[in-house]
Amino acid sequence: MAQQITAKKQQDLQQQYTTYKNNLQQLAERIGSVESETEEHKLVLETLNPLPEDRKCFRMINGVLVERTVKDVLPALQTNADGLKKVLDELVKQYKRQQEEMEKWKKKHNVQVVQQ
Repeated sequence: MAQQITAKKQQDLQQQYTTYKNNLQQLAERIGSVESETEEHKLVLETLNPLPEDRKCFRMINGVLVERTVKDVLPALQTNADGLKKVLDELVKQYKRQQEEMEKWKKKHNVQVVQQ
């Protein structure tokens, strides 16, 4: 009977560990996605900044390519880039919190990972 309890506990701990790892993996993927989008915004801003404000440019809005001027596009693009930076910062904080929580959990339950 005692063996069944320890086997059950071991299975529960393994399941919790897997959940922690999956959550961290999902956060890492979202961080990567937001980072690449932030880089794209930065590149476009660097490209558009030196151009004259009345120059024609195109912007993709909900899958539709729309003709605008640099003057119209720059403020919206800057706002989006700032928003992405905030989201990225929050995701990184969330990742670190999750990682710390996992480390505390591992110490509390004396979990040692055999293979990572």
